[in-house]
Amino acid sequence: MAMISILMAATLYTAAQGSAVQLKVPNEPRTKSVQVMWKEKRVPAFRVDDVWTTLLGVDLDTKPGTHAAEALLTMDDGSVKRREIAITVAARKFPVTRLTVEPRFTQLSKTNLNRSSRESREVGAIYRRITTDLAPDEVFVVPIPGGTGRNFGERRVFNGQARAPHSGADLRAATGTPVHATNRGRVVLAKDLFFTGNTVIVDHGLGIYSLYAHLSRIDVKRGVVVKSNQIVGLAGATGRVTGPHLHWAIRMQGARVDPFSLVKAGG
Repeated sequence: MAMISILMAATLYTAAQGSAVQLKVPNEPRTKSVQVMWKEKRVPAFRVDDVWTTLLGVDLDTKPGTHAAEALLTMDDGSVKRREIAITVAARKFPVTRLTVEPRFTQLSKTNLNRSSRESREVGAIYRRITTDLAPDEVFVVPIPGGTGRNFGERRVFNGQARAPHSGADLRAATGTPVHATNRGRVVLAKDLFFTGNTVIVDHGLGIYSLYAHLSRIDVKRGVVVKSNQIVGLAGATGRVTGPHLHWAIRMQGARVDPFSLVKAGG
């Protein structure tokens, strides 16, 4: 069993609810690998020059205050050194939006309820995985160049019924607008889903997943590795929508984060 030693004071970081944060751990002599423990998950770090770095997600419902993480440095003799990390989470206000959609999306038939539940379990299982054979190789980019979205985290009311917070950003896009991969990764889902329509999910490693929803066309297949900026499909209005647009979402170690915060945090 590896020996664990506790050294040094905690390194401090700050982040808002629903945002990405980049952690940097200075390299130490004889360090073989580094992992960061965050919300009971082990997230790999990768070395760039004399720094080990990784990206963590702070869920939009994370309680404001200071949360503990730690870096585990595995040395070349098998021993493990622990470096404490503290992330102070700041509160963020999210607006409430009322929308009208087709009744079949709020009053689900038994068939559609079973389908949506099955798809929710499938997507949830994807987000729980943290693959170790992938890592972002470039900075994260917006899938529609110049696109903006301000409705992440909105508390949504569909046809008078409250629903889960909006976990992505909606980018304005006419049907047929090319949608690009936000970074290099492996396609882990590419098919039609009840609520999100034609949907692509890409695994970027480190527990980071990007989702592109309501597409009019899917241009990639499950299992292929796409490059950063590669076209994964065309924007559209499939699924539960009020008009053509791209719903772009990011999950990081299961946390729902504003995708624009990941672009800002780096890669």
